[in-house]
Amino acid sequence: MKRKFWNWIGNETNEERTLVLNGEISDETWYGDEVTPKLFEKELNAGKGNITVWINSPGGDVFAAAQIYNMLMEYKGDVTVKVDALAASAASVIAMAGTSVLMSPVGMMMIHNPMTIAIGDSKEMQKAGEMLDEVKESIMNAYEIKTGMNRTKISHLMDAESWFNAKKAVELGFADGILGGGAENTEDAVKGAELEGVMFSRTAVANSLLSKLIPKPEEEKTPVEQLEKRLNLLTH
Repeated sequence: MKRKFWNWIGNETNEERTLVLNGEISDETWYGDEVTPKLFEKELNAGKGNITVWINSPGGDVFAAAQIYNMLMEYKGDVTVKVDALAASAASVIAMAGTSVLMSPVGMMMIHNPMTIAIGDSKEMQKAGEMLDEVKESIMNAYEIKTGMNRTKISHLMDAESWFNAKKAVELGFADGILGGGAENTEDAVKGAELEGVMFSRTAVANSLLSKLIPKPEEEKTPVEQLEKRLNLLTH
């Protein structure tokens, strides 16, 4: 059997189960001959009770993520999502299925526009672009339902490839609280973590790095500064 990117951990009472999503959400793994959406659904419905979903994933195939999102949304019990390190790209879509979404104080979440590889003439490229636009709209549905944010703002955040730390994710509505300290609600979680809400984009990081790599022109010194420099040379 091909490697699964998920693993179920049960307990003796079967009152609550834990689902661990770790690593890339792979389309090859998901749509292989043995590891299929049907297998995930079978395992999901094999037990009852509430589910805790731990996520540490850079993302992967958006269609696999969409199916997992839908299955978790339809699940009868409560689904608590806990981001222990990273919920990026397609993994952030799965996180939106949580009845409650909690992030580690050192966890990160990232959202961006969907991407693909296309080969062909201009018409094929146009079709690929139109397909990506539709995929983006579907992803925005999940973000909008969870955050209550308007679609224009969500679209801008995706355009910029936005990264959120735990507190910023809570502020924007992508998460409900921060793990640690036994906090039961958003306000207590944020206060207990004592974090600063931070959000940045790939463009901002690239510009920052470029500004450090490109040498700044030396500023012309004023006559007073020139005189002070000469006096220092004479007295030392």
